[in-house]
Amino acid sequence: MKLTVVGCSGSFPSAESTCSSYLLEADDFRLLLDMGNGALGELQRHCGLYDLDAIYLSHLHADHCIDMCAYFVARYYRHDGGRCAPIPVYGPEGTEHRLTTAYGDTPSASSMSEVFDFHTVKPGTFDIGPFTVHTEQVAHPVEAYGIRVEHGGRTLTYSGDTGVTPVLDELARDADLFLCEAAFTHGKEDIPDLHLNGREAGETAARAGARRLVLTHIPPWTDPQVNLTDARAAFDGPVELATPRVSYEI
Repeated sequence: MKLTVVGCSGSFPSAESTCSSYLLEADDFRLLLDMGNGALGELQRHCGLYDLDAIYLSHLHADHCIDMCAYFVARYYRHDGGRCAPIPVYGPEGTEHRLTTAYGDTPSASSMSEVFDFHTVKPGTFDIGPFTVHTEQVAHPVEAYGIRVEHGGRTLTYSGDTGVTPVLDELARDADLFLCEAAFTHGKEDIPDLHLNGREAGETAARAGARRLVLTHIPPWTDPQVNLTDARAAFDGPVELATPRVSYEI
């Protein structure tokens, strides 16, 4: 599997990065994990507008899904080659309604489903193209899912947005790469069931026995070096910060 960081900023885009979006590729299949603010523009550095095969949305906060509205425009109003066939979109219950409401002026109430084939995510195991995925609901104010992706004997775990939860420990169990949010700063923010800090991300990786930890979803107002230091103090394996346009072979 090849994972490319399209965007990794939390809450809103920074000067260096769009919001959460990650391109996962294997066997000529392209799965996009989240499409937050600004992600659609940056995505075009890595693949064509119409080269995605499926999209997974961890939850429906704008910094993880709002560029789906722009992607609707690209797919629905395409003239050269005609309108795109529906692409599978996996998201929490209400994804179609959320995107239709956010767009605000679709030609009809069902227009989103003319280019997006919506599938409701619930806890469980299923296939997306060549990937076997397992999703579990994590600790966040809205319905949100962490995802474990397996292919060719390798495993990627993506936390989505979450506070501390044993569910995430199991999703990341022995993962080859653990892409984990670290939005908060240890000793500064202490809000349960919302986000992790760097120390908690490192502790989760250690409990799970993950092989590599990549910290993501760090907002522009948070010092990423503090979170990196805190994560390294809690986890003995390799730890780094997610960086736009960097790819990982898993």
